[in-house]
Order: sequence, then structure tokens, then C-alpha cells
Amino acid sequence: MTFISVKYGILLLGILAIYWLKRFTSWRLWVLLIASLIFYATLQIEYIPLLFVITLYIPLLLVITLINFNLGQAIALNTSPGSYIKNQNLSNEDWLLAQELWNQRRLKLLWLGIGLNVLCLFSFKYIPFVLTNLAGLLNLPAIQQTANGIGNSLIAPLGLSFFIFECIAYLIDLYRGAPASNQFLNFAAYKLFFPKLISGPITRYHPFAGELKTLQFPTLDRLTEGLWLIACGAIKKALIADRIGILVDLCFGNLERAGSGDLWLAILAYGLQLYLDFSGYVDMARGSALLLGFNLPENFNFPYFSTSIADFWRRWHITLGDWLRNYLYFPLGGSRKGLRRTCFNLFIVMLIIGIWHGATWGFVVWGGLHGLALVVHRLTQAASERLNGLKWWWQTGFGVLVAWLLTQFMVFTSWIFFRLPSIKEASFVIQNLWGKAADIQFAENVYLKPFGLERFEIAILLTLIVLLMGFVYSIQRGLKLQLNWPVKLLLVPISLLTVWLLSPEGGLPYIYFDF
Repeated sequence: MTFISVKYGILLLGILAIYWLKRFTSWRLWVLLIASLIFYATLQIEYIPLLFVITLYIPLLLVITLINFNLGQAIALNTSPGSYIKNQNLSNEDWLLAQELWNQRRLKLLWLGIGLNVLCLFSFKYIPFVLTNLAGLLNLPAIQQTANGIGNSLIAPLGLSFFIFECIAYLIDLYRGAPASNQFLNFAAYKLFFPKLISGPITRYHPFAGELKTLQFPTLDRLTEGLWLIACGAIKKALIADRIGILVDLCFGNLERAGSGDLWLAILAYGLQLYLDFSGYVDMARGSALLLGFNLPENFNFPYFSTSIADFWRRWHITLGDWLRNYLYFPLGGSRKGLRRTCFNLFIVMLIIGIWHGATWGFVVWGGLHGLALVVHRLTQAASERLNGLKWWWQTGFGVLVAWLLTQFMVFTSWIFFRLPSIKEASFVIQNLWGKAADIQFAENVYLKPFGLERFEIAILLTLIVLLMGFVYSIQRGLKLQLNWPVKLLLVPISLLTVWLLSPEGGLPYIYFDF
């Protein structure tokens, strides 16, 4: 069961009816927890047997939740050594020593929690990758056979990466002084909240817990906004992204026959598919959460209209970018230790995030490219601060256009390694981006038979999608205009009916489910 299904609509309506039936918060939390477990179990049926999910993965997620809940309570169990020490008439020096020992204990608990979470993520996602590279390096076929066996038998639970990142954020927030959750039900409902469980947005515990205290049935405009987000997400995903996805799969599945123009078109198509697929998921997640009384954070802000790679990462996967800044970049020193250290921190952060996306060298290269791009941007920014002429030029209309073109060229070409994590396949595409003629059968098998269109006609359609995105961007962000709730409410059933009638049969899986 996914968001794009009649079954999900029925499940959501049933959850809403039971959820708002009583006013007790504990009742609603139990409904959320049970509904989340049901949703998770049905979602993985197509990947692995339901019995396996129920007997292994759901208990695993609950155990991880319980461990982090208890560690959190231990970390937040007083931020001072305790009242019992105060009664021992200690000197100031002894008191400071006791305080230091107490802080060291909390720090050890924090590192224990981070270590356990990272170990869980590593065990499911990276053991085969490490063993495979070790086998190649040492020329040991036995290690390769072990890696193949583990890779075939061990399947990571859906959403594990997002789940673990939220746990780490929670523990660090507690170490920094935030209060711990005192009720396991509250924490479990937050961790397993089904709209965000699989692919985010990455949500902190304390804003979620704050909304628990003021839960009330949504007003008409909030109900309309929730339904509108669900409808917009369905259009993005089922009506547009899945159609583009068919083209992308055909193009990248016939690389040897594709010409240079076909490869560029496939890269553009994949960039649009990825954005519409993921942002469509987040829209539906946020819409579902609004109907339940929760406001999940936004995750996208028209990233393809960014004029720098730093701006791109402030607009793309916003909650992941916030996580990186707060829990990785700033602890590494951020930009406080000079330009050289800043560049190093930026590169390391992006390299780690590339590894987080997947256990292949393609994702490592993708992260490294974005790290290098951020370093180049930071150096350019530093040079512009010293040279007024250069700073002025980047602010001119032509300078902004050049900055936008350079940024999007970097973003879209780096998607090659995201779509083709195999270095061999990605290198093949890069080597043939210029001067390669297409096989005579490519256009017929990829464009004409599936779509009944020529390549230039498909290119026009993709361009129209970009222009439509630009129009919406100018209306919403430039003119600050929004549709009012009666118009949205009128368009919701029309949009959902259109998706039901015109979306591809079966649909494609969400791309970010793999991460």
C-alpha cells in the first residue's frame, strides 16, 4: 500500500474517523501507533513476505525506538549531578569536578546512542559493500561469496535511514538541554508516525510533542489545505513523475543505443522525475499529517531555481539539509575556524551524505561532487567579498543567469551518478554526452512505441513542465499569491479524479524508498 492507492484512501478515512472519535490524547496516540504499524506492514508486502515484516522488521523498529527512548531519559536525567550532592556540603572545586564527571557520563551515553544507531544502519545497508571492496582489494573470493550471501538475504527495512537520523537528532537535542519524552507511547507515536515513516520529512521530536498538547480537530481551511496537498502530491507523483519515469527507465535501460541528445534528454527527465516523485510524496505526507492535526515541515522550495549550490541545498530536501547543518556541519566547526577548515567541513559533510544515500561508489562520487561544488562556491564567495567588481557582477541580471545555469548544470549532471550508481555505467554516459549518434532503433523503441512521439516533441513537453514550475514559482514566491480555500476545495476532487483516470496503470515505486 502506498499513498497513491485507493486502499490508502480507505485506510486514511478509517483512521481519521477513529482518531477524532474521542478527545483523549492517549486514545489518539494508540490509534496512530497501530495505524502506523499496519501501514508499514502492508507497504512492505511487495518487497518481502508479510510474516517476515511482522516478526522481524516491526519488532526491530520498536526495539530501536525503545532503546533510544531509554537512552534519552538517561541523558536528560538532570543536567546537573543531582540534588543528593548538594546535601554533602562540597566545596566549589569539588562541585565543579562532580559537574564535569556528570557531563562526561552524559556524553558517553550520547556516543553510545549514536554508535548503536549507526551500527544498526551499517549492519543493514553497508556490510555487503564493505566486504565486496575488501574482497577486491585483498583478492579473496571467499569474502566476496560472503558479501553476496549477506546481500541476497539481508534486506534493509524501508525508511531505516530516515528513522535512524531522527533518533540521532533526538539524542543530541537532549544532550544540548532539551527535555526528554517521559512517555514511551508519545515517543513511539512520533517515531512511527506513518505519513513520515518511510521517506520523511525528517522531523524533530519536540515540535511534534508540542502539537500533541494542543491537538484539536482541524479548521475548514486546514482540512482543505491537507486535502489540497494530497491532491497536488498525487498529480506530481502519479500523473507526471511516473510518466516521466517510464521514459527514464527506457532511456537508461538502452544506454548503448542512445545518442548524446538522448542522454541529455534522459538526464533532464530524471532530474524532473526525482523532484516530482519525492516532493509529491512529501506533499501527501504533509497533507495526511494536517488531517491528523500535525504540521510536518516543508521539504522543498523550488530547488531548480537556485542560483548557487549552497542555495540549492537550502531548497532541496530541506529537513536533511537542516539535519546536516545542526548535527554534522556545526559540530565539525562549521565556518568558525577559517576558510580552509570550512571547505574541508563542507566536503566531508557531503561525502557522508552521499554514503548515506546508498552503499555504492556512485553515491560516494555524487556526494563528493556536491562537496567540491560547495567548496568552489565558498571560495568564489570569499573572493567576491574582497573584490567589489566581482560581487557586483554576480548580482547583475546576466550574472544571476550564469549562476543559475552553472548551478543547474552541476546538479543535473551529478544526477547521473544518482540514477546509475554503477561507476561503469555512469562513466559510459559521461563519455558519450557529446558526439555519439543514436542507434536507429532507439527512437522507435523509446519514443515512438511507448508514447507515439518524436524526441523533439518529448523535449517540448519536458520544457513545458519546467516553464509551468517557473510560473508557479513566480506566482507563489514572487507575487506571494495563493489560491483561497474554496477554490482548492473545488479542485481537489477534480485533481484526484484526473489522477485516477489518467495515471499509468500500476505506477512506479517511490524513488526515495530505496534510501
